Amino acid sequence: MTTRTTGRYKSSTHRYNAYEAVNELFDKAADRLNMAEELRQILKTPFREIEVAVPVRMDSGKIHVYAGFRVQHNGARGPWKGGIRYHPEVDKDEVRALASLMSWKTALIDVPFGGAKGGVACDPMNMSMTELERLTRKFTARIAIVLGPHRDIPAPDMGTDGQVMAWLMDEYSSRRGYSPGVVTGKPVSLGGSQGRITATAYGVITVADAFYKSRGDKLEGKTAAIQGFGNVGSYCAHFWHERGGKVVAITDVKGGVYNEKGLDVPALFDWFKEKRTVAGFPGADVMNNQDLLALPVDCLIPAAIGDVITPDNCTHIKAPLIVEGANHPTMPEADEELHERGITVIPDILANAGGVTVSYFEWSQNLTQFYWDEDRVNQELDRKMRKAFMDVHTLARQEKCSKRTAAMMLALKRVGEAEQQRGN
Repeated sequence: MTTRTTGRYKSSTHRYNAYEAVNELFDKAADRLNMAEELRQILKTPFREIEVAVPVRMDSGKIHVYAGFRVQHNGARGPWKGGIRYHPEVDKDEVRALASLMSWKTALIDVPFGGAKGGVACDPMNMSMTELERLTRKFTARIAIVLGPHRDIPAPDMGTDGQVMAWLMDEYSSRRGYSPGVVTGKPVSLGGSQGRITATAYGVITVADAFYKSRGDKLEGKTAAIQGFGNVGSYCAHFWHERGGKVVAITDVKGGVYNEKGLDVPALFDWFKEKRTVAGFPGADVMNNQDLLALPVDCLIPAAIGDVITPDNCTHIKAPLIVEGANHPTMPEADEELHERGITVIPDILANAGGVTVSYFEWSQNLTQFYWDEDRVNQELDRKMRKAFMDVHTLARQEKCSKRTAAMMLALKRVGEAEQQRGN
């Protein structure tokens, strides 16, 4: 299970919901592209929104009715693609926002998918495995009519994992026949791809490495602070360490650790397996989230929750590079402030696109029933991530804009072209 993003932007002057924040980024990029108003409306408006009641018989014998959502934002470039999250605060605006971000992310990384997102407003941490299976199967049954390997392909997201995807695939297949391509992020034994679990973090570190190489520099020897030690944060630490960098600070929901000479990452993994937290790791000082953000490191990687870089704390950030492993960790006003200060932010729709890229590889393998080894998966992922980074880097220099704006411009241009070529 992965960590929660709040889906709320808040500043001293305005309270954003996630959908407003995404549309603000959209408008900024669309203005630079001189995009026609009618095309803006097409690209902003979700194709289909589904809200369903999901009744589940709990272990107590009582029935609880949950609210479930699936938003299919844009399918001009291919089948809809996007995760399903389980969390008490899931709502339609959040799902809309994340569905639109998936449209831009898949276009930017140049895989043949559109964007979708789904979720159920529940608390998986307080549900048994039996209750989660009943929930997943009932939710799948309620939305199965809009799913399919060539229509809409879910994946794990916050609060869900490979087991949830296995249940979803099995429930869908019971109606349509064996259909491994209906979901990605499955266990390898059920048609999942090698390298899928580490894919998002692998992509984060690959674009960081690409950034340094674009400056004639290298990642080796660079220091990093990582917020979060879930699936993304932990493997970011692993890959940063593996490539010769020094991870000096890590925090999770229970605490954090700091060692200016570099943490022993393999030993920290062993500690976490036993303690389920990085807190208390021997040979390190105590660290909290706010102090971590202000550390004088070479690279800051927010890889846990959203909205952590705010107008209030962004002035304290000293890292010259921020690579967004989490979804929308930077508030809009803070993003502008960072750009004005000359701090490079590699945005989420580029930095954390490794997951959907390997989901594409998994889907392709499912359709052909020919499977790759992990080396090939990582080689193809590396190529995709570096190509996308250079596309964004080049456009940002040409337009004299932030990498976030350049990434959105490229994504909107590609989706817009597909919409226009398909006709009305």
